[in-house]
Amino acid sequence: MNNLVFYKERKCVADFMKRLYDRQITTASGGNISMRLNDELFCITPSALDKGNLTPEVIAIVSLKDGKNMTDKIKLSIETEMHRKVLLERPDVNAVVHAHPIYASTFATAQPCSLSTRYSAEAFYFIGDVVNVPYRLMGTPDLANIVAEYMNDKSRNCILMEKHGALAVGKTMLNAFDRMELLERMAVMNIVSKQIPNSEELTDEQLEAIRNMR
Repeated sequence: MNNLVFYKERKCVADFMKRLYDRQITTASGGNISMRLNDELFCITPSALDKGNLTPEVIAIVSLKDGKNMTDKIKLSIETEMHRKVLLERPDVNAVVHAHPIYASTFATAQPCSLSTRYSAEAFYFIGDVVNVPYRLMGTPDLANIVAEYMNDKSRNCILMEKHGALAVGKTMLNAFDRMELLERMAVMNIVSKQIPNSEELTDEQLEAIRNMR
C-alpha cells in the first residue's frame, strides 16, 4: 500500500500518539494506538520509532482477519495482536489506546483493582468501573487473548493490565484518548483523596442515576 492510502486516518493516529506523549501519559518508546479503518483493516502505531514524532507515513495498516501487515516496510508494534483481538471482540469500538500513565500504572501493581472512578460523576459516566487484568507477558498471544476476554463486556471502557499499563477504547479516537486521560486523573484523585478528611465516593443512588444517563 502506498503512503496516501487512509492518509487522514493514519494522521489522526499519529497526531493522537503525539498528544499522548506530550501529556506525559506514555514514553517515547512506550504505548500504542490503533484505529479501525473498515470491516477488513485497521491501522496502528509502529515499533521502534519515537512516539512523540510520528507521521502518517509510518502508521502501519493491518488485516483484521489474520493480522497480516499490509505495509511491510513498517515494523509492527509488539501489541498489534492485542489491538486486533480487542477490535474483533468489540465491533462497537473504533479506537484503542494503550499507554503507561504513571499513576494509573501504579494501581496496576495490585490485585484486585483498587482504582475507583466513583469520586467523579464525569469519570464514572465515561469510564465506568475499572478492573485489573491478571499479568501476562507483554507482546504475547496470552496477553492479547486475556485482554480481549476482559474487553468482551461492552460496559467496560478502560482496563488496567497488571504490572504493565492501561488500555482505553472508544467509538472515536477522541473518546478513547479522553478515557485514558480521565483514568490517569482519577488515579491521581484516588491518591490525593486519602489525604482529604471525609472524602467520599458517589452514593449508590447517584451511581444509578449516572448509569441511567448512559
